[in-house]
Amino acid sequence: MGTAERREAPGESVVRRSQARWDRKAPDQGIPESERAGEPAGEEQRQGYRPLWVEEPARRHPTPDPVRAAVVRAVLVIAVTLIQAMVAFLCTLAGSWLAFPMVISSVASTVVATWAVVDVWVTRQVWSQRYGVVSEPSSTARALRRERRARRRERAALREQERIRRTGGAGQLSHP
Repeated sequence: MGTAERREAPGESVVRRSQARWDRKAPDQGIPESERAGEPAGEEQRQGYRPLWVEEPARRHPTPDPVRAAVVRAVLVIAVTLIQAMVAFLCTLAGSWLAFPMVISSVASTVVATWAVVDVWVTRQVWSQRYGVVSEPSSTARALRRERRARRRERAALREQERIRRTGGAGQLSHP
């Protein structure tokens, strides 16, 4: 199943998609339904069918595409590095002239492999910061903000009362 098919049916379970694929039968080209040899029709076929496995939804979400690409790059670089190290070791045991260049290239590959692993970590962190976290204030943060707002209103009201007392009520249009 491709990415486009997954996007079309976001709420549909894996088991239902699997069952839907089983329900769709490939048309036998040029052979009418009644002439198929040895195939039970409809419900008879279903009763005898027992799947080899049942697809279950994944417990964790799959890794995002940029992170997956970085992991694949890192695995390839690490594999090449290990092959180079093995060849360098075998060339050293054999006393070949190729041993020294292979050791030098293995050291360089180790640096690149380390960079590739750090790239996976950084890519994962960046993706998590951009897309992974839905920011919602916690209830305690909301309560603290509510308290601060109330205190601010009280202080503003006290300042206003103090200002009115200092001016002696001047500036008021009417007196009760």
